[in-house]
Amino acid sequence: MDDVDRKILAELQLDGRLTVTELAARVRLSVSPCHRRLRELERAGAISGYRAVVEPSAVGLNFEALVFVTMRQEDRDTVAGFERALTEVEGVQEAQRLFGEPDYLLRVVAADLTAYQRLYDERLATLPGVQRLTSTLVMKHVVKDRPLPA
Repeated sequence: MDDVDRKILAELQLDGRLTVTELAARVRLSVSPCHRRLRELERAGAISGYRAVVEPSAVGLNFEALVFVTMRQEDRDTVAGFERALTEVEGVQEAQRLFGEPDYLLRVVAADLTAYQRLYDERLATLPGVQRLTSTLVMKHVVKDRPLPA
């Protein structure tokens, strides 16, 4: 990966809807070489996809919590069962397995506190192997969806 590839990635992180012609102009390449580089970045996995970024409040999801999960057991089967079940929980936007305590960090969205309580009680607390859930509410985003450094 060279500086031109990094410029392509930086531009696409700012605006994933750029046409190849617009992208080529921004990185100072002709269209064909830019298109070849773009396809190679996709093939190599540097670009894993394109999507629309939806504002949660615009679709009625006005509540966000960070949930720390401590597991009762951390054997392979319990962890696999937890992670498999977690992928089925609507509202979980991100989930990271951590070293140390706690074991997982989840970012969860819901319509409001009542909807979050229902999700917490009926889905999160019943996941396999969960010993403890600790929630903290998100007041505001200071840095969000920042492009990766070049």
